[in-house]
Amino acid sequence: MKTIGSTIIMLALASSLFADNGKELKLASPDGTHEIAFYQKQVSPAANELCYRVDYKSQPVVNESRAGLELDNRIWEMALGARNLKQPACWMDNLEVDSVTYQPETDITWQPLYGERSSVRDHYRTGTLYLSKKDNSVYRLNIEVRAYNEGVAFRYFFPEHPKAIFHKVVGDLTEYALPAGTKAWTEQWAQAFFERLNIDDIKHPVERTLTFELPNGKWAALADADVDDWCLTKYLASTDKKNTLTSVMYSPVDVVTYYATPWKIVMAADKPGELLEHNDIIQNLNPPCEIADAAAWVKPGKIMRETTITTEGAIATIDFCAAHHIPYMLFDWQWYMPCTSHDGDATKVVDKLDMPRVVAYGKEKGVGIWVYVNQHALMKQMRELFPLLRQWGIVGVKSGFVQYASHRWATWLHDMVRLAAENHLLMNIHDEYRPSGFSRTYPNLLTQEGICGNEEFPDATHNVTLPFTRMINGAADYTICYFDKRLKTTHAHQLAASLVFYSPLQTIFWYDKPSFYHGEPEMEWFENLQTVFDDTKVLDGAPGKNITMARRKGQEWFLGAMTNNEGSEEEIPLDFLDKNKVYLASVYTDGGEKVKTRTQVECSYLLVDASMTMKFDLKPSGGAAVRFVPVEAKEAKGFKKYKGKTFTDLLTIRRMEAAKGFLLCTPMKIREISEKCGYSDQHYFSYCFKKYMGISPNALRQKPQETEHSKGGV
Repeated sequence: MKTIGSTIIMLALASSLFADNGKELKLASPDGTHEIAFYQKQVSPAANELCYRVDYKSQPVVNESRAGLELDNRIWEMALGARNLKQPACWMDNLEVDSVTYQPETDITWQPLYGERSSVRDHYRTGTLYLSKKDNSVYRLNIEVRAYNEGVAFRYFFPEHPKAIFHKVVGDLTEYALPAGTKAWTEQWAQAFFERLNIDDIKHPVERTLTFELPNGKWAALADADVDDWCLTKYLASTDKKNTLTSVMYSPVDVVTYYATPWKIVMAADKPGELLEHNDIIQNLNPPCEIADAAAWVKPGKIMRETTITTEGAIATIDFCAAHHIPYMLFDWQWYMPCTSHDGDATKVVDKLDMPRVVAYGKEKGVGIWVYVNQHALMKQMRELFPLLRQWGIVGVKSGFVQYASHRWATWLHDMVRLAAENHLLMNIHDEYRPSGFSRTYPNLLTQEGICGNEEFPDATHNVTLPFTRMINGAADYTICYFDKRLKTTHAHQLAASLVFYSPLQTIFWYDKPSFYHGEPEMEWFENLQTVFDDTKVLDGAPGKNITMARRKGQEWFLGAMTNNEGSEEEIPLDFLDKNKVYLASVYTDGGEKVKTRTQVECSYLLVDASMTMKFDLKPSGGAAVRFVPVEAKEAKGFKKYKGKTFTDLLTIRRMEAAKGFLLCTPMKIREISEKCGYSDQHYFSYCFKKYMGISPNALRQKPQETEHSKGGV
């Protein structure tokens, strides 16, 4: 990872940003949209309270809220000779603000090794609030604050304690007082489904990122960054303050000063899609890459699971991967046994799998081999296993059933990624782990789960909630199960999902086998799909409703549109395309019964340019995927120009007009009309008819029709 650009040196004195009294920290983002303030209030003669607030475009996002940490250092105080210190009711009570400083504005641009865009701007204003105790304890606490155009962030920093007293953090006092009427998209664990709740109804701790609909029509999110040496922290409704969330730590955290906590992030935006577009703030709050030779061996790409755990099955899968431009293959659980027990030995491969032969054949075909290793084996064998896997020629490890919520397991897990990097092994962390930007520092961590993905066969409404919630955190291994009969969405929806759900390691065939492929033409989408991009745009969408995204790699653009369980009409302006180019659009939509493949995906090829708007009538749980490739004039001659309707649209029009005629002119039952017009599902036919005609089939048939007599004839 190479950092370029220059720092803009600007004297960020308080007077140039806000009026300042010397005891209050106030910052505004470079564009002035986000504002944050930290200050102290005396709530009793013996207690001070640290407070903060956050505004977006002069409207409150977080009203005045408590900040700080609770510590219990009594044991170490006594052990190290500070036995007579008076203990306040709360550790923060007798801290006092000493000073506030502001640092020069930072504005740099850096290139990540991979990502949703090839260039990231790190632009912020920053300041520090300094507090200390006057009771001879020599305790100090700094509040480090940054204001970005994308949001604000702060963390707690403990300077080195001169008496070497260890710090035991037992509680996070940070609260978030939200405007009355705020709604939150909540989930209780990382792989859970979502509930839309009032703040006061959040009775169980919920995950981050936590996305809000504010009563003024704006959107906000709470996230964190740089969480490699801390515990899992969630949010819970306060028991005594209305519309207020408290912070819930999974476990105490023992630290040795000097020490910085993770960053707490508050983002706000006009549209929910902007929260996702602005998630570079999480990367920016993590340290730069620490792997010197990462570019030489950290290679993103697509991956397919091998499900038989046999040599013959692996050879067939490698051939399939090579034929369809899939650079990786995974052996999931049961390549060693027992794989979910402390008695498992991941250095020994089951008899039915000739690992050396498979690895060698994969190298010959350009397909790297990954293996799954359960946490039980990793705990016991990691330090001997990783060098051995590298010796075998294995390129990556998927870790399973990890525990990371406590401070102990969080540090263990991130140290595992560091050890993998030492052995040139790529990583994919499953199950409950939720990212916070660590892949910037250790990009061998290509992806992670922490999502209710396709293994659980979620519905479409869940899927179109994920981009505005979980995906703000970063990459997610959603595990596309393309050919599986248990899918609750259409196959075009799945195609779009492979683009929308960003993952540098994109699993596209989870439960599938090479034999499941019967020449479906849309396979070309997966063959050409990229997993990292030069630019990303959220074109439209809202949680639970729909999502349309466009991503660019080189000169090519890829578009994914997904709808919820109800379906939707989408109009997508193509103004993100280069205005000086003509593109061949490869369009993949749900074609219905007329497409004689198991997936029923219609493939069409049309010429488009930036002045056009594409229209899609997405069926319930449906989607559309489009690849845009620039073409020269001579290449374009064999293709038709897009006329404003997709082939599916035109077919629907013909079907609906025919159905109208049958309803008005024949006694045929609606089920019969449905089948005659090409719909095997009567309910879906009725949905389409009402959407097109504005009236249900039954209502149309029962409505009095105009005749010559009713028009005034005799």
